[in-house]
Parts: sequence; structure tokens; C-alpha cells
Amino acid sequence: MGEIVAERHLWALDVMNIAPSDRILEIGCGYGHMASLICSHLIEGRITAIDRSEKMIQAAKKRTAPFMSLDKVRFVTASIHEADLGTERFDKVFAVNVNVFWMKAERELAAIKQHLLPDGHVYLFIQPPAPGRLRTISDLMSHNLLEAGFTVSNVVVEPRHPVQMVCVISKM
Repeated sequence: MGEIVAERHLWALDVMNIAPSDRILEIGCGYGHMASLICSHLIEGRITAIDRSEKMIQAAKKRTAPFMSLDKVRFVTASIHEADLGTERFDKVFAVNVNVFWMKAERELAAIKQHLLPDGHVYLFIQPPAPGRLRTISDLMSHNLLEAGFTVSNVVVEPRHPVQMVCVISKM
């Protein structure tokens, strides 16, 4: 019997429209659910997934083991602003429910700028802890992106019950 995939992950995958050759950076990969979904869409592309927790990285490696042997996924244990990504550049950078992006995100957004390709996009997905916080949180994420020199190209709301989701899409 197959694993149940969270609707938020399927929605995020749909919003990002993964191309087979995309180079993707996931911030806060957790158990590797999104990395596994994305790997199944990649042919010559690759995902680098980071998380601060070694426990989460180990779980994500286990979940994506078949893709690791194909060199479609790489994991880094670190915060985004501390991660050693070398000269890697990405078409798409995303995070799902990573609260720092609506809080104080200067270091994190500066690190993303260093690794985003000129025509690349950033996708910040969040499902707020309470329904009434959606607008406030999406406004804060947009503000932080603008302050860091990004352009907000779209804000997409997914009508979920009881709590909606939002994705703030930006580029350089």
C-alpha cells in the first residue's frame, strides 16, 4: 500500500511546475516528502535539500534512497545561511512552512540570493497556524522579500479548510 501524500505537498508541487531539468533547493526538508515527490519528476535535474536537524536529514535520506543512487538528490545538514552549497545555482528555491521567512529573514534571503539563477524563482509556502493570520503572514513574507531585493511576482492562495495555504512567489 502506498504512502499518503499531504495535500499541501501536492499543491506545492503543482504551483512550482517542476521541469525535468530543474535544479532545485529545498529549505527545511524535514522527512523528505517533497524531495521524494520532486525526484520522481526529474530526469537530468537535481534537488539539494537542507535541514538543520540531522535526524530529519537521516529520515529524508531513507525516504529518497532510490533517488540518491541516481544522483538526483543531495542533503546538507545546516541552516540556509550557514550551508556550504559551493557554487551551486538553482532554478527554484522553496520552503514549506518555514516560519523564518515571515519573521526576520535577512540572513536567509541573502543566502538564497547567492544561489538563485538570474531567471530563478523563490516559492515560500505557508499554512498559518490560524485562519485569520493568512493575510498578515503573506504580507510579512512579501515585505521581507522586497526588503531583500526580490520582486514579488505572485501571491497564490489555496482554499483549504479549515486553514488556507499561501505561496509567495518571487524572483530577482
